[in-house]
Amino acid sequence: MNKNIAHLHSIAQKETRIIIGLMSGTSLDGLDVALCNFKGSGNEIEMNLLQFETVPYDDFFKKEIKSIFSKKQIDLEKLTLLNAWVGIQHAEIIIALLQKWNIKNTDVDIIASHGQTIYHAPKTLHGLTDFGNATLQIGDGDHIAVKTGIITISDFRQKNIAAGGEGAPLAIYGDYILLSKLGENRILLNIGGIANFTYLPGDKNADNIFCSDVGPGNTMMDAYVQKHFPAKYYDENASFALHGKVEDTLLASLKDNEFFTKPFPKTTGPELFNLVYLANAQQASNTNHLNAYDVMATLNKFSADMIVTAIEQISTNTNVVIYGSGGGMHNPLLMQNITEQLPEIVFKTTGELGINPDAKEAILFAVLANEAFCGGETNFGKTAPSVGMGKISFAG
Repeated sequence: MNKNIAHLHSIAQKETRIIIGLMSGTSLDGLDVALCNFKGSGNEIEMNLLQFETVPYDDFFKKEIKSIFSKKQIDLEKLTLLNAWVGIQHAEIIIALLQKWNIKNTDVDIIASHGQTIYHAPKTLHGLTDFGNATLQIGDGDHIAVKTGIITISDFRQKNIAAGGEGAPLAIYGDYILLSKLGENRILLNIGGIANFTYLPGDKNADNIFCSDVGPGNTMMDAYVQKHFPAKYYDENASFALHGKVEDTLLASLKDNEFFTKPFPKTTGPELFNLVYLANAQQASNTNHLNAYDVMATLNKFSADMIVTAIEQISTNTNVVIYGSGGGMHNPLLMQNITEQLPEIVFKTTGELGINPDAKEAILFAVLANEAFCGGETNFGKTAPSVGMGKISFAG
């Protein structure tokens, strides 16, 4: 037997596994690194978060990714170079953190790398008759595996698409396995660049679970801040939005898009919700005169309102508890705009379920890697393909 195949077999047979989950979102704030210990798989899984850290990206990294991010026309040479380069950068971050945590590379069984999303193209967005759903993440797994000496599994979204999904959101897999509970209807709300949720029914019936994007989370606010407030990457503590006033005419124009009338589940990205989308809404509403603070206040309310609208669609006549995660949870005005409209719903964070809200997405990909090696028997219902995901890269 090939030594690499033998190594895979030995990992799958272990009682416990140490897996590093990596997540790099569209906000480009940094790489989330979650060191997890797993026992079992599927509904019998046990997970402990051993270490977690977000390593900020420097300005050069952000500039290089932005040069090809979410654009229909890019420099193909730059894309090719960055695919390997991002993988190497992520590997170097892992090596540095393992040294900091006093953990040997040989103590880690698997790295689960989401990669850096460059373009998300579900058919509902691109509308091209001859082509289906597609998505692209860079940060080559072979470079991570070779540089760290650790087997790496990556490119998870492709299998989901190949099996009939849209490639996003993938939160349903980890949410259902880790966070379902008999007797409590739960909404797992993640507010990253795009806001999404997973609905987990209290009867744990897989046919009733589903996961969907709902619209922009932080992506439009972040993009606007980066353009209009030099040296700032996001609206920290909502300081800009709190100085502005919501413009109702612009808000109504922002909400006027067919995406919001489509049934769940659905997916979207910055390819739709971006500064061009904002410019078109301002043109249509004759609000180009607004100052930057009023625009920020309106964008904040826009994200909140569409999250509320989605929650109202699935929580009617249903008692639910919302558990939040993601960077948007740290925006006080965004959370106020959401919770004030849903006074009857209990809001908590995934921290109360034992899952660090900032680490949740990185943990998710560690879960997917664990399932790829040791699971694969869980039924995820009608809306998500019940398949193992990820491509395996050997260290040698």
